[in-house]
Amino acid sequence: QVQLMESGGGLVQAGGSLRLSCAASVSIFSIRAMGWYRQAPGQQQELVARIVTIGTTDYADSVKDRFTISKDGAENAVNLQMNMLKPEDTAVYYCYLDAGRPGVYWGQGTQVTVSS
Repeated sequence: QVQLMESGGGLVQAGGSLRLSCAASVSIFSIRAMGWYRQAPGQQQELVARIVTIGTTDYADSVKDRFTISKDGAENAVNLQMNMLKPEDTAVYYCYLDAGRPGVYWGQGTQVTVSS
């Protein structure tokens, strides 16, 4: 069974930076995309950033020019560099991996808290 292991959340002041990492526990033959969603209390889950197999990246408008998603060497690992963090970035961040037919896998979530 595929598990996604996340790390890097925490507490930071506004304007600071954090780096999230996510890696799958096993090699996956065909990955369509990997990325991060987030969910703040009382809010719907939203896509933060993703990278697809051809290298294309997508970002939520609210994080463009502040967040950067990248592969971490292996095909089944990604990082999310978050700069110029704002209090509204506070949320639980979930890594996901879209493996196509086998399905979509999710991490357990990591808390990011940005204080003003």
